[in-house]
Amino acid sequence: MGTFSLEKRDAMYWLGRYTERVYTTLKAFYDYYDKMIDRDPNIYIKLCDRLDIPNIYDNPNEFIHNFLFDQSNPDSVYLSLNRAMDNGIMLRNEITSETLAYIQMALDLYGASTSSDVPTMALLPVQDYLLAFWGSLDDNARDQRCRDIIKCGKYIERLDLYYRLYYPADKIEKELCKLINRLPRTGMPYQPELMDELVSVCRDPNRQKGWRMQCAHKLYHLIG
Repeated sequence: MGTFSLEKRDAMYWLGRYTERVYTTLKAFYDYYDKMIDRDPNIYIKLCDRLDIPNIYDNPNEFIHNFLFDQSNPDSVYLSLNRAMDNGIMLRNEITSETLAYIQMALDLYGASTSSDVPTMALLPVQDYLLAFWGSLDDNARDQRCRDIIKCGKYIERLDLYYRLYYPADKIEKELCKLINRLPRTGMPYQPELMDELVSVCRDPNRQKGWRMQCAHKLYHLIG
């Protein structure tokens, strides 16, 4: 396996994080959007609270368009997708142009959907492009360690969001197991005792109230 500069290693890690952030955040958005339409138009406030982002939106429509499309909003999905592309461009030689093209297609579609009256329908293929990106990464990335670092970023981001979005403990444990298997192969420094603690909390039937957010904060310190 090859060796990478710190800059490229960080780009791999954040490529994994940003692609997963877009994928899982869109999935959560769709769930809350349905509830906004059917029951409670202000339930987006709960989503902001769970994602630990400021509620800067005056009404549901502003939330929908700003959260999805405003690139000046540091918490917008569109900005995360742009950041994924920025990191991917740095790694074109490692992940191949074919793999990077799937993020570009997602980005092109995203840009074309900004004025859509039904953004949830317009953006559905974005998740398909991201799934294709991960599949292409497995087939085409030229270095196993590169794949491992990108996927560790993906799993850490997924875990962070799963904690915050109150996913069931068994699904969280499944992602922890994926991370445990992958992380030692990256060569990145991490805290194995902290990983053991995260697994232990997840398996504890007597978990204390607030355990998800506590684990999300511990996850922040896992790498490095």
